[in-house]
Amino acid sequence: MSEPVTGAVAGPDGKLRCPWAVSAEDYMAYHDEEWGREVRGDDAFFERLTLEAFQSGLSWITILRRREGFRAAFARFRIAEVARFTDTDRARLLADAGIIRNAAKIDATLNNARVLAGWDKGELDRLIWSHAPERTKGPGPRALSDVPAITDASKALSKDLKKRGVRFVGPTTAYALMQACGLVDDHLADCWARRT
Repeated sequence: MSEPVTGAVAGPDGKLRCPWAVSAEDYMAYHDEEWGREVRGDDAFFERLTLEAFQSGLSWITILRRREGFRAAFARFRIAEVARFTDTDRARLLADAGIIRNAAKIDATLNNARVLAGWDKGELDRLIWSHAPERTKGPGPRALSDVPAITDASKALSKDLKKRGVRFVGPTTAYALMQACGLVDDHLADCWARRT
């Protein structure tokens, strides 16, 4: 039996990528155009927080393939609009086949929008970026096994968000958010998309 590939691998265009990125076109586009790129703005972070929470226990490809459905269902993740959702909207979401119909995750999203709507403009952005570790120059992780699932920074971010009333954001979800939004660069050392 052969060992699983954990280092960078060539995609169909010959570019070396993180191995998870070459298993589907959706993954490759997300990897190349978005994952690990800097995100700014409260609504943009609300979208990423929500999608990472919905991904918990599922494959990320499931979320990517329903992303437009999520955007349509949750008012393109405009915090102020989602904060005004009613019980009728909740029922609509629970019946929407274009998203993951998980009551706990839907309720957490509605709660989070209501909480965040009370924050100052830019506060979510500033809070999340305040947990970005200092960037260090270096080769980066050589293999997927070198990439952590949780860090001290993600534990602190999770704790800070929970303390302020944000739900469904444990340390693993917080670290996935940090990776996706460019707070850390976990592209493998040989991956063409690595910045540092």
